Amino acid sequence: MASFNWAIKSYAEGAVFTAFDIETTGLDPKRDRIVEIGAVKFDRRGVIAHFSTLIDPGIPMPAEAEKVNNISDKMLAGKPSLEEVFPDFLLFIASTALIAHSAPFDCGFINENLKIYHEKPGTWVPPYPCLPNPIVDTLVFSREVFPGRRSYSLQNLAADLGISALDAHRAQDDARLCMEIFLRCLA
Repeated sequence: MASFNWAIKSYAEGAVFTAFDIETTGLDPKRDRIVEIGAVKFDRRGVIAHFSTLIDPGIPMPAEAEKVNNISDKMLAGKPSLEEVFPDFLLFIASTALIAHSAPFDCGFINENLKIYHEKPGTWVPPYPCLPNPIVDTLVFSREVFPGRRSYSLQNLAADLGISALDAHRAQDDARLCMEIFLRCLA
């Protein structure tokens, strides 16, 4: 657990954290697109704010992805583009430590898109080419704190810890589950 001592200490000292999750059109950050971002900002006193938005990916939602996240083309029609959403999301997470379950996936998509917008600016240029925030991966943290579980997937781990999913595989609720798992790991 020594690898998470900084997070434990920061939380105890009142640092602000943001648990976040994304939903995508697939698994490859170079080819697939983000269709939803959900986040919960909190500190040791409780929840500070929420961030949640659907995003028009500019491509059709594959049937396989829709089966997982229940996000359809109809739901995404007319939603803002990622370029429109990113500035608000980056402002929301500014100066916070990030928490994600299987962080390389979520951060990989965010960083790939930051890189694209940084190298080929459109109407907006990100302030940095990759996330500067410290990151806690609750998948790794929970394996250290709760060894020997049957599964460490977000949904199974939450269920094992008595945390109820309200809207599984949707970004806002998955971000909330991630926050709750982080808090259980701290306890």
